[in-house]
Amino acid sequence: MQNLAKKLTQISENSTFATLALRLPIGLILMAHGAQKLFAWFGGYGLEGTGQWMASIGLAPGYLMAILAGSAEFFGGLLLVIGLLVRPASLVLALTMLVAIFSVHIGNGLFMSTNGYEYALTLLVVFVSLAYQGAGKHSLDAVLNRRLISQD
Repeated sequence: MQNLAKKLTQISENSTFATLALRLPIGLILMAHGAQKLFAWFGGYGLEGTGQWMASIGLAPGYLMAILAGSAEFFGGLLLVIGLLVRPASLVLALTMLVAIFSVHIGNGLFMSTNGYEYALTLLVVFVSLAYQGAGKHSLDAVLNRRLISQD
């Protein structure tokens, strides 16, 4: 179990402020998107409205899909902000963006102006990068990793 924890929290030797610069704004933006879906904050429709919309585009059961998408965005964004379990959170978020691209945006072309997949694709690339790179030196993952290594 300790070996798994080390791998999940391991940081790259060349981690810099770049990962922090990715994690913080993207994490906060995702938290806001998730809060729209889960809590109807920031002009969102909440679970009921989001669930109805998701069911209408074929993602059924809609309410469950709204919980899954909203939770991935809100809690995944929170994990990015605090730098905890960034690799697994990034993998879940990358999967969430793939679903968004292929279920909502792909038929609209690339550009955001036509509700295309530009934004979701950009986020997908960020999440793949974070899944590969890890949270960086300035994160709870780095703190946990140092503690796990010092226990050896």
